[in-house]
Amino acid sequence: MGTITYPYRVKEWLLRKRLQMVQVDVFTSTPLEGNSLAVFLDASELSADEMQALAREMNLSETTYILPASSNAQAATRATRVRIFTVQEELPFAGHPTLGTAFVLRGSSGVSEIALDLDVGRVPVSFEDKAGSPCFGEMTQLDPQFGSTHDPAAVAQVCGLTADSIDSSLPVQSVSTGVAFTIVPLRSLATLEALHIDFARVSQYLATSGGKFFYFVTRETAEATARLRARMFFYNGEDPATGSAAGCAAAWMVAHGVAASEERVLIEQGVEMRRRSRIFVRATKAANRIVNVRVGGNVVEIMRGEVFL
Repeated sequence: MGTITYPYRVKEWLLRKRLQMVQVDVFTSTPLEGNSLAVFLDASELSADEMQALAREMNLSETTYILPASSNAQAATRATRVRIFTVQEELPFAGHPTLGTAFVLRGSSGVSEIALDLDVGRVPVSFEDKAGSPCFGEMTQLDPQFGSTHDPAAVAQVCGLTADSIDSSLPVQSVSTGVAFTIVPLRSLATLEALHIDFARVSQYLATSGGKFFYFVTRETAEATARLRARMFFYNGEDPATGSAAGCAAAWMVAHGVAASEERVLIEQGVEMRRRSRIFVRATKAANRIVNVRVGGNVVEIMRGEVFL
């Protein structure tokens, strides 16, 4: 039998990298709501530049890459190495990518916990299965670090708001559970819904303020069971659900009496984008410290496919 020769274009196609990916909607049990996430199942052959380019191609808030266990450290922590990219940069931690990737890794195995090895360290995600209800996942974030409080008038000016738009009963404060967000409490839902910011101007302020992004919240909500309504803007536009910011908000709420210690409360986000997200958060107050920050929700798989490079 003779050697098979392929036309140039066929050979080129055969030599391409074939990458398996899954797309999920996070912080929702309804397809086409929540925050979309692309998960690449084996990124062992990808460079960091290729990961960044693929994240731009996906054009979602974040894209994650699962890497096979390659070190004793990973084996010892029983955590799967995952890298997280926005369209512009790699992040050490992000909430909806952590939750969504854990759901993909869990699959139909029924295991009670999946741990991710992220740049901030080991982040576990536990699962709650209840008959007749979709599976619920909850990540435990790093203990919060409370940063500086901000002059409400200065923040209002940067954001194009009047000074009385900010809820003076609560502090504007930077908090981090892996990525720092500055929590901005607004007085009304109407102000939050009408919010438009100049991101270049905001970035200049944030560069020296101790927060990476603003997380705007109000105690006026559309859903009666929600404790906060939130919005978050960044260089890729608006984010439908920001789990890392929600963790910071959970710590901030417990610290300032908006939620009780260990009380699981709902943050609604993405409503203005028609991508309603339901983010459940809680934290513990112990000896005047806030610890055990947890952020949870549901995840829906909507797509599987291959990407060719």
